[in-house]
Amino acid sequence: MAGIKAHRSALEKSLEAALESREKRWIRRRLPDPNISSSNSPLVDFSSNDYLSLSNSPTLRTHFLQRLSAAPDVLGSGGSRLLVNGRAHAALEARLADFFKSETALLFNSGFDANVGFFSCIPQPGDVVVYDEYIHASVHDGIRASRARDAQFAFSHNSVLDLRRVLMRLKEERKGLAMGENSLFLAVESLYSMDGTFAPLAEIVDLLDEVFPAKNGYLVVDEAHSTGIYGPQGRGRVAMLGLEDRVLARLHTFGKALAATGAVLLTNTLVRDYLLNYARSLIYTTSLSYANIIAGDCSFDMLTNGTAQHLSKRLLDLSAYFTDTLRPLLESRWIPPSLVSLPSHLSQVSHQDPSPIIPIMTPHPRPLSAYLLALGMNARPITWPTVPKGKDRVRVCLHAGNTKEDMDRLIDGILAWAEETVQDGTKAVLTTRTLRSNSLVLAGIVESKL
Repeated sequence: MAGIKAHRSALEKSLEAALESREKRWIRRRLPDPNISSSNSPLVDFSSNDYLSLSNSPTLRTHFLQRLSAAPDVLGSGGSRLLVNGRAHAALEARLADFFKSETALLFNSGFDANVGFFSCIPQPGDVVVYDEYIHASVHDGIRASRARDAQFAFSHNSVLDLRRVLMRLKEERKGLAMGENSLFLAVESLYSMDGTFAPLAEIVDLLDEVFPAKNGYLVVDEAHSTGIYGPQGRGRVAMLGLEDRVLARLHTFGKALAATGAVLLTNTLVRDYLLNYARSLIYTTSLSYANIIAGDCSFDMLTNGTAQHLSKRLLDLSAYFTDTLRPLLESRWIPPSLVSLPSHLSQVSHQDPSPIIPIMTPHPRPLSAYLLALGMNARPITWPTVPKGKDRVRVCLHAGNTKEDMDRLIDGILAWAEETVQDGTKAVLTTRTLRSNSLVLAGIVESKL
């Protein structure tokens, strides 16, 4: 009969209740509005991971199309790498092993697949995995599927002191580690995607060597957000510090600064062979298409010919300009730090390298994001569960294609929103006007770790 609500199954009720709960807490995820997030959007992009602006490079586009038209294989890949090992795939792996000065290289469809593949199968029974508390979700998923899932331990973000405490405790409690009979794997990111902080890699490898003289402590570094930006020819921060021989595995992804698709795991021949036999995220998936391989190869041409180095310098100069300009203005305008602030590592003049990832800390990230959106700028709100509770922020990602004028507009927008909010009082952040404009952002919240 018309008007009678259709019966809902137990599954439907459960899923709807979970989504409604997230809706009430303002943490429900949705796909971004394509009119806001597409490359041809009129908005100034402060959201994507296209750090070097290569996705809009006419030089790279022309180079890719020329290579594509001349390639013997273009469509598909034919299946898993274990079924069809394409010549283009093998050639790119050989090139990357040489470029990154690694014993060998292994392609994965994404950085997520590579992390899941490595951490789900390399740790053996009795081994331990230690990770920075801000490590990427893919590492967590890999550990949960591994034989070390009951032996995983976090340390405070970038704290060498807390890492020492964790390592010493594990060495005392587990004789296998102390005797060198079991292994410890330490997972960090060279540049953290939500905070823009750098892992103290040199101190970490020294600490591992000190605590585990039997060489059974292994460092695994995710370089996803450093690739193309740092180090000689964009080879990352491990290469920048000359630590290639002291790291068991490095992950570099192609989908961020390189404007391509895929990832490569750099390691030794034994680990590579083991992954080929046990990494389910590699074995049971169709490999990257030939077009993807060609695109990735072309992006690395931009690294080897010096283009990326020029873009990286511009990017980091803009990053330094943005923080050095915003910091004193927040103080001189008497903006309450409880309303808007830079994170602690940027709140004072720092001698660390600039980062293109700059969190604007605020308990009201959605209204601020909506305000910037109305001014023609796309910077995303990030809340729990992507970041810890109480660490809400608008995540600003800068690009080589941005201008100083873009930086000034963004700074002016942040300050104007903060001053209006202070003048209107705390209730202003929840006014009908703000909520109405905020609906544009709610339609495209991206809170997954990028």
